[in-house]
Amino acid sequence: MSRRTHARVSMAALAATTALLVTAIPATLAQAAPAGAPAPSGQVAAEQAAAGHAQLISAADTRAAGFAQGLGLGATEKLVAKDAFKDADGTQHFRYERTYGGLPVLGGDLIVHQAANGTTKGVDRASTATLDGLSTTPKLAAAKGQAAALAAQAGSALETAPRLVVWAADNNPRLAWETVVSGAQEDGTPSKLHVLTDATSGAVIQKWEGVQTGTGNGVFVGSVTLGTSQSGSNYQLKDPTRGNMYTTNLNNGTSGTGTLGSNYVNAFWDDSCFCMTYGDGSGNTHPLTELDVAGHEMTHGVTSNTAGLNYSGESGGLNESTSDVFGTLVEFYANLPKDNPDYLIGELIDINGNGTPLRYLDKPSKDGSSADSWYSGVGNLDVHYSSGVGNHFFYLLSEGSGAKVINGVSYNSPTANSITVTGIGRDKAAAIWYRALTTYWTSTTNYASARAGTLSAATDLYGAGSAEYNATATAWAAVNVGSLPSTGGPTVTSPGNQSTALNGAASLQIQASGGTAPLGYTA
Repeated sequence: MSRRTHARVSMAALAATTALLVTAIPATLAQAAPAGAPAPSGQVAAEQAAAGHAQLISAADTRAAGFAQGLGLGATEKLVAKDAFKDADGTQHFRYERTYGGLPVLGGDLIVHQAANGTTKGVDRASTATLDGLSTTPKLAAAKGQAAALAAQAGSALETAPRLVVWAADNNPRLAWETVVSGAQEDGTPSKLHVLTDATSGAVIQKWEGVQTGTGNGVFVGSVTLGTSQSGSNYQLKDPTRGNMYTTNLNNGTSGTGTLGSNYVNAFWDDSCFCMTYGDGSGNTHPLTELDVAGHEMTHGVTSNTAGLNYSGESGGLNESTSDVFGTLVEFYANLPKDNPDYLIGELIDINGNGTPLRYLDKPSKDGSSADSWYSGVGNLDVHYSSGVGNHFFYLLSEGSGAKVINGVSYNSPTANSITVTGIGRDKAAAIWYRALTTYWTSTTNYASARAGTLSAATDLYGAGSAEYNATATAWAAVNVGSLPSTGGPTVTSPGNQSTALNGAASLQIQASGGTAPLGYTA
């Protein structure tokens, strides 16, 4: 079947995902209406929110130089505002990208948290590396970087010419060439491989795929309403109520109008066009346009515009897990009779040939490849399998451990060290995850940092030492990330990471709550 035949499902999925994610945004940016005044229309409210957001971005730009100085960045370094938002209590969060000598710093992103009175409450940084003294003159010509990139993938073609960047994600800053080459992955998915080449030695530092895939299930959602737009005497399948979303067929490409494709069993998100692509499925009978797939792919766009999680290592696993989590939440939100909400991915299309789903959030290892819990080499797995750690955490935080039946589906979620977890429900778990994603996570966030971010999020939303906070810590411990929360003693907030020269001094701000004063600190 062509994708056009099943376009209605993509639109329904977009509506569900949009509703879910918009309601999860942690603070309104528009001023409250005077008492007794009528509520603003949807368009007016959207315009007010947009104006408020623009003001916050302007404030972020204004304060960038001061923040850079306060962080000890060098004279040739600048912070460029990416996003900003304000909490109900007046706390402001400014997300920045970092440049050095005019070059983008990959892994240089950071978030500054500022209290309503203007004091800085904290900073979350993807990298603490010092760039002073780093040369911006490459010893290796761009052509060499391009050749290395083309050699990294057989049959590839140049997609984007090499650009000079600073690589700092591993806290070992180097000048590098970033080149994008295009080709095809094994299953026919378009490939846009980013290859990072050391501009001094020519060695390949890092590779990551720009086309982010997510396999799921087919069309079993029943009848939905299609939005159309009139063009002369004809109607186009373009929905004016959902951002003029429209459907076309790209013949396994990422641009243009395209023609019919066939037997493509995958779906993917592409940041370069900010678009989703859905295959028509095995035998052209099971197109991959079901709600959890649509939610999964659109969430990649949300992640790109917030934390920007790198698509490799533990950050890549967390990126994929974020999409699995919100794809699952979309399915629960829609609650369609023909697509029973569950914690299974790909449960209705028999891609494995034996009736099993592709992924299990309650016990990820049931797919034969995913990790149930964290271990030191988990970041070396394919990102669709290292995502199991985050998926398992979210299931446990939502539903708790042990055997149970939810919506007629049986689950059994064993934990590391047989830790017992009591769930707090999907809504609270989703709020904590989304708050961490948008407010505390950066491009290099790994599972340990993800734990710290969710604990900060739980503190913001429900209070330090709350039942929700303790459940978050317990769920992470149950997937072997961090320890169980203490009972009765002080709770210490993670001070973050800091890199210094050998034998140099480090200054970390420690905060703790609970316990009996005075508290003592040792390192």
